[in-house]
Amino acid sequence: MNPTQTSNTIVVEVQIRATAERVFEALTNPDQRVQWWTAGGRFQATHMLSDLRPGGRWMMRGIGVGDKPFRVDGEYRDVERPRLLVFTWRPDWQGDATETMVQVDLEEKDGITMVRLTHSGLTSESARASHRGWPELLTSLQMYVEEQVQPGRKRSV
Repeated sequence: MNPTQTSNTIVVEVQIRATAERVFEALTNPDQRVQWWTAGGRFQATHMLSDLRPGGRWMMRGIGVGDKPFRVDGEYRDVERPRLLVFTWRPDWQGDATETMVQVDLEEKDGITMVRLTHSGLTSESARASHRGWPELLTSLQMYVEEQVQPGRKRSV
């Protein structure tokens, strides 16, 4: 997985051996999202609330480096199950944070779903630097979903 980064956008893609519906569920179900939203000891989601509809709010809390709590929230802008999810993103860990946009496109073919995450509006270097964890998160999503679809696969996150 090679992320692409332009001046204010990060794009990451991953293929997941599961249906788009299954991947969409893992992305949007609060109970599932906190199980895979982690990055190797740097952060772990612990709680999520979600009103999954255009205009609905979402919020996630967790523990970051040094056991420091974090919060990120936003609003769903577009929800087209199971192929598109667009939401705003406002983290509390970045001092100069502005509201940015995350778009997740899902395209399924023969039981394999291509997930393309585009995070745009990252206008400062500190914003881009604080969001370099997307590749690791999508790998965690991939491993979580594939373990659910193919029980017995070892999860190494």
